[in-house]
Amino acid sequence: MDSFGAAHGIAAGQYGVISSAQVRRCGLARRDLRRLLYRGTWVRVHQGVYRVRHRGNPTSRGRLLSAAMAAQLALGPAAFASAETAARLWGMRGLPPWDGSVHMTIPARGTQRKVPGITLHTWATDRAEVTARNGLRLTVPARTLRDAVLHVDRDAAVCLLDSALNRGLVAAGLLPGLAAANGGRPGGARTLPWWRLADGRAQSPLETRVRLVCVDGGLPPDDLQHPFYDARGRLIAVGDLWWSGRRLLVEADGRAPHETPQALLHDRRRQNALELAHPDIRIARFTWDDLRHPSYILATVRGAGG
Repeated sequence: MDSFGAAHGIAAGQYGVISSAQVRRCGLARRDLRRLLYRGTWVRVHQGVYRVRHRGNPTSRGRLLSAAMAAQLALGPAAFASAETAARLWGMRGLPPWDGSVHMTIPARGTQRKVPGITLHTWATDRAEVTARNGLRLTVPARTLRDAVLHVDRDAAVCLLDSALNRGLVAAGLLPGLAAANGGRPGGARTLPWWRLADGRAQSPLETRVRLVCVDGGLPPDDLQHPFYDARGRLIAVGDLWWSGRRLLVEADGRAPHETPQALLHDRRRQNALELAHPDIRIARFTWDDLRHPSYILATVRGAGG
């Protein structure tokens, strides 16, 4: 394999990026690198880090992995992804759309180093709180939550907590200890009540946010993922949020899961079966657009009586 092939092979195994040290080990000279950059075959991401065009995954997930790897190469082997970036890498849901920035932590207090596109932290982190996954160093889920909740608003924080619980990334019994461990950190006291709002039964950020609107309005649901059975005892539906006294079932209809023809057909048949088996139940559906009008959500729930 020639030097160019070796370099491209390394980049392919690192989500399309390669460091200058790796370039030299492949035997490429500076003039070779300048030529690649001039032609646009390679692009400089950070000082001493390059992205090889057409070697990375063009999906949003692929771009995230590539950006995190580029940051790790730029900062050195002691650096690791943390906070929101680690949350995204673990697949926790509920954050705003990614803006391309990367959160990294390095174990060096007082550093003044700045790298464009990287939000650098120097939090004291135990070795046991850092792991490797898919070639990237990042904080373990529990530590990820501790860091991330300090950087987002309440609703996003509870979405992350719900998602981590629902995916089995952390156990519910750990949350009080994680909240307490954040007590002395900036923002720790402000975010302490948020941990108590977490519920791993929520299956989407939309469900979490609708629930929080109702909790804030003094109308918390009695159950999440409530099962419904027909007269023969067969399970016919599982509802997102349930108010038993009001006989109200609320469904959180996210954009993607409920818009395909197959999903619409399934939802319609499911609702028909539910209404036939339980004619006294009222069903309300809320979407992401409804979150802009919390008073409408509360009025709908309150109007169900109970």
